Amino acid sequence: MQITFLGQAGLFIETKGKSILCDPWFNPAYFASWFPFPSNEGIDPARIGNPTYLYVSHLHHDHYDPQFLAKHVSKEATVILPDYPLDHLERELRTLGFTSFLRTKNNVPVTDNGLKFMVMALSAPTDGPIGDSALVIDDGDVRVLNQNDSRPIDLEPLIAQGPFDALFLQYSGAIWYPMVYDFPEKMKAALGRKKRTDGLARAYRYIEMLNPRFVVPSAGPPCFLDEDLFDLNDFDRDSGNPFPDQPVFLEYIAERGVFDGRLMLPGSVGELLPGSFTVTHPFPDDEVQAIFTDKRSYLRAYQTRKWDVIQQERASWPRGQVDVVAELQKWFEPLLAEADLICAGIDDNVLLDLIDVGVLIDFRARKVTQWQGEEWAYRFRIERSLVEQCILHHHEDWVNELFLSCRFVASRRGKYNDYIYTFFKCLSEERLQYAEGFYAENGPTQGTWEACGYRIQKRCPHMKADLTRFAVIEDGILTCRLHNWQYELATGRCLTSEGHTLYAKPIEQEAKEA
Repeated sequence: MQITFLGQAGLFIETKGKSILCDPWFNPAYFASWFPFPSNEGIDPARIGNPTYLYVSHLHHDHYDPQFLAKHVSKEATVILPDYPLDHLERELRTLGFTSFLRTKNNVPVTDNGLKFMVMALSAPTDGPIGDSALVIDDGDVRVLNQNDSRPIDLEPLIAQGPFDALFLQYSGAIWYPMVYDFPEKMKAALGRKKRTDGLARAYRYIEMLNPRFVVPSAGPPCFLDEDLFDLNDFDRDSGNPFPDQPVFLEYIAERGVFDGRLMLPGSVGELLPGSFTVTHPFPDDEVQAIFTDKRSYLRAYQTRKWDVIQQERASWPRGQVDVVAELQKWFEPLLAEADLICAGIDDNVLLDLIDVGVLIDFRARKVTQWQGEEWAYRFRIERSLVEQCILHHHEDWVNELFLSCRFVASRRGKYNDYIYTFFKCLSEERLQYAEGFYAENGPTQGTWEACGYRIQKRCPHMKADLTRFAVIEDGILTCRLHNWQYELATGRCLTSEGHTLYAKPIEQEAKEA
């Protein structure tokens, strides 16, 4: 099997006369905030443009690049389609001209053209843009798991398809926290250190559980070339930066006894055979190392090449074309009227501070009004033009358009609340009804296990991860390593967010009550 790395989570896999193109991303994403790192400008689109199969894991724009797919990828490719409850991905791909689909069932292997595939589709409201997935490819000689940035909570179906010869997985940050928060710098640095450490540890935990022969860090980090965001890049292995580079992760796993990590850059080609994985880079080793040892110079040159693209993007944003209060009132209030569980989960005011006007979303009264100085629990300070763009294009998922851009400043009075971001990615009745139904059906989870003198519910209240696999308990605090949510065992109280309680009771107390 030959695997060409395309950057971020992009792979071009060739085996047994067939090819699979996975998550090709070449154009800047999220209001031209994110660019592939290292640059993949040297890859010839014609080399990868006629695959047998196309696999797009989910609709985040660092995985789904409609401009590239429309222009460069043959519409005769068969799309390996994850088994999502909503058909947004299929609709998007049909709009681009794709008509042939290999429909998979979640965690059920399917054989086609002599290759065996299995897709694990995640479908919680917090999974990507309501959905994320991982792909298993088995050609009869070797098996690859392309986990990209999905975070499976039930690993048994994947383990059953192993052992894996190669695992491609996310290790680096891919979200706006904590950089955009208006916390004091020392606090922000401390939170960044925790996020960096947690991200590396989570990826390593997957390696421990899946036990692949070779590991390739992928799906990150992005790089930021707009001057307003340039300092978000990790130039000097800053312990407080949540975007570590590939060599940092490879050193991290080597220190823990995993020596078969492989660095792949855009254009690197790997020959995967049973027991071996030989990688050839597109340029000499000293140039490879310079990308990371002199990253600032590398990114400045990259920035110069992309400067016109960034300026064109900025010039395209609408300014003063939309009555944002009236339009958001018309759009959001019918959704708020139906969002019983989301509104209960937020139960407060969220302010969109657009500099020249404020839009208050009252999740108690379920109203949208112009802000008149009312108290708020959560505030997003955003350039008005970005919100106008979301309105004019009726973007139903602001997380996948606006928030991942990092082009805002967030404030909150209290804990993180993931119901807020669920609301902003569910700005249509179809999406909203799905999220409401998910929350209604995934209430308190049955089943317990014992640890540290407590009987504890088996599934995390946050996103139902198996705590027997992902929990770490220290000093009476349980941490779910999948998303690093924390719970106080003595009270069951969630220390990470509002509205999520863990069932945890001392075994001695249970015995007395029985």
